Amino acid sequence: MSSPTTPADPTLAADLAAAIQTVPDFPSPGVAFKDITPVLADPGLFQRTTIALAAPWRAAGITHVLAIESRGFLFGAPVAQQLGVPLVPVRKPGKLPRARVRETYALEYGTDALELHADAIGPGASVLIVDDVLATGGTAAAVVRLTERCGASVGGLAAVIELSFLPWRTALTGVRAETLVRY
Repeated sequence: MSSPTTPADPTLAADLAAAIQTVPDFPSPGVAFKDITPVLADPGLFQRTTIALAAPWRAAGITHVLAIESRGFLFGAPVAQQLGVPLVPVRKPGKLPRARVRETYALEYGTDALELHADAIGPGASVLIVDDVLATGGTAAAVVRLTERCGASVGGLAAVIELSFLPWRTALTGVRAETLVRY
């Protein structure tokens, strides 16, 4: 379902793994946070990353990139530019000024929600969802449902990192996902 390296840049996965820093016990005890800011601090690596995120989707008929708040924005914007398609920010509630569509989803303790502008996508759109990390898949699955509620289809999902020890694949059954580095 995912490919941890891109044939056009065979050293990218290793370069990303070397740059991404693991921060223990952040944001809470027991969590090993994957910090992508060193990737952003290296213009060449950042550019290679966004080119590789876009590459598998060039001939896939993608019409829009949906970038998930907030780190997904960092990668989604240049991917949208690479693909020559509109960027649609998927935001937390209360951040978008016009009519919105909302999807609520379960968290470990409670619920959260994501929104996009009601006129951002519609029937016939084929979206690429972009985020930094695939972990449990709950947030991405909410964006899949949000996309489908708008009448659009999900062409796929692109992420820099996949945490293979967490159940994101279960939450995203049937969605093509391409990632660059696997932990």
